[in-house]
Amino acid sequence: MDRDEVDRALARLDAEHEAIETSLLALQDHAGRRLLEGAELTGVTKERWAATEQSISLLWAYFDAYTAALESVRELRARRRWPTRDDLAELTERLRGESVTLAGAALHNAPTLTGPARLTERFTLAELVNRMNELYAHSLDLVVAADAVWSALPARIDLLAAELHRTRGLAHSVGVRPGEHPSGDDLESITAELTELRAQVVSDPLAFWVPAPGSSAPGGGRPDTGRYDRAARALEDVRREIDAVLTVRQDAEQRLVRLRDVLSRADRTLAEARSARGEVLAKIAASEVPAVSGPSIVLQEQLATAAEYRRHSQWHRLSPLLESLEQEAEDELLRARESLTAVTAPLAVRAELRGRLDAYKAKVARHGMAEDPLLIERYDAARRMLWSAPCDLRVAEQAVLRYQRAAADLLVPRKAGPDDLRGDS
Repeated sequence: MDRDEVDRALARLDAEHEAIETSLLALQDHAGRRLLEGAELTGVTKERWAATEQSISLLWAYFDAYTAALESVRELRARRRWPTRDDLAELTERLRGESVTLAGAALHNAPTLTGPARLTERFTLAELVNRMNELYAHSLDLVVAADAVWSALPARIDLLAAELHRTRGLAHSVGVRPGEHPSGDDLESITAELTELRAQVVSDPLAFWVPAPGSSAPGGGRPDTGRYDRAARALEDVRREIDAVLTVRQDAEQRLVRLRDVLSRADRTLAEARSARGEVLAKIAASEVPAVSGPSIVLQEQLATAAEYRRHSQWHRLSPLLESLEQEAEDELLRARESLTAVTAPLAVRAELRGRLDAYKAKVARHGMAEDPLLIERYDAARRMLWSAPCDLRVAEQAVLRYQRAAADLLVPRKAGPDDLRGDS
């Protein structure tokens, strides 16, 4: 190497020395490294940090040797402004040859990235720089990964734990407690999971680190938040359940009043159906009248239970009971209305026959045939059947039809037009 090449090489090595020193000091002051030194580590983090501590010690040993070698080259170059041939030969050897020797004591018997520990190692300055870069990248990767997990997860776990604490207080206020409600058991399970998760994250952060595939940059990856996310989703499910219970607490009285009203209407309708059934049996003959059941004792008992739950603020039990009761009460009211309709059907048929008979009589009267003996006879027969008790509907209907046919026979020949009775039967 000539003098200019030597000076350029020294300038480059000085710049590398400064950059390495800056990086080492930054690593030394890194918050993640300080946390790793002070933490009670377990698992994979404990194992990898022990190896990384040796790598950092080896890194400083390499740097000290590099600094000493570079200083000796500077001193040799500073002897003469114009170095001799021998000086240039020695400078070339120191700058390009394996001029740096590290003994086992300096290496602390530490393993290298490429194999087991050696008693001595010889390096060129370029090789030493490469070795330091490898050790630095490896050490920084671990420190950054641990720091990223510690920065991301414990704070989030603490926030979720605070939310969990508030949710537990709210749950207890509405009777959602362990052993009494599934959501109370879920809260206990989430509490235990968050406690265990936080302890593991603090003592073994690298167990929660997912390296980025194909990434060679230090700290390439992301914290594994899977367990935290599952706990957060479970807590959100519990919160929705508690919100439902709170909603019940707010409008429980109104819902109970509505339920009592629906069941009361169902009972009144059934009572009306029972009364109507007696009337039908007394007034209508030869008719099948369905039986009418009494009010639902089960629903009344459940309504009383619901009121008891509300009285004792057992909202978690009241919520599902009200849901089922509201549907069953509507079904009971519908059943009562259908029963009333079925029971009063014969009376409706009789009323329809009466209306039809009177309508034909009025039409016959308009045509001046009200005094016809046949019509009077058949009208009186049908009317006696429809207005007597018990009324045989089948016989009464036949009587009405006979009156209709007689009226039609008299009216059709005399008048054909809008008022004729074709098809009336």
